[in-house]
Amino acid sequence: MPEQLHARVEACYQLAEAFFKQRFARPEVSFKLRGQKAGVAHLTENKLRFNLQLYRENREDFLRQTVPHEVAHMVAHQLFGPRIQPHGEEWQLIMRGVYELAPQRCHNYEVQRRKVSRFIYRCSCPEGEFPFSAQRHAKVAKGQRYYCRRCKVTLQFTGQQRVE
Repeated sequence: MPEQLHARVEACYQLAEAFFKQRFARPEVSFKLRGQKAGVAHLTENKLRFNLQLYRENREDFLRQTVPHEVAHMVAHQLFGPRIQPHGEEWQLIMRGVYELAPQRCHNYEVQRRKVSRFIYRCSCPEGEFPFSAQRHAKVAKGQRYYCRRCKVTLQFTGQQRVE
């Protein structure tokens, strides 16, 4: 687990406590986040999830901007309750007042799209090629059937696979 990231979470909480003169419950910190999001605050679970890949690729900005962004969601929730807007005035107040940062809703990190396998299915139509995801292909293996909307024939796996 990245010690710098944990330390930054703690530093953000200490800044908020000094600013608001009250204690805040510390969240569980997880690195089980993938895809395009850099971080997510699960407010009712008191849990922060961070994208480890994006952290590694954008460490400096991640620590400067993303960590305070997510901690600000947690602090705003604890201060103002569950009915506030995620990036509303309360969250913006914390970003500007406590962390002295511009309240940016989204990161601009470059996100690598992962390669996915497609399993090729066909019907009796001349142009009838259907690329299935691994999940859908697994459902077929368990007995699920899919039909062509045009010719009404059950789609059959061709044995071909491609990576996109």
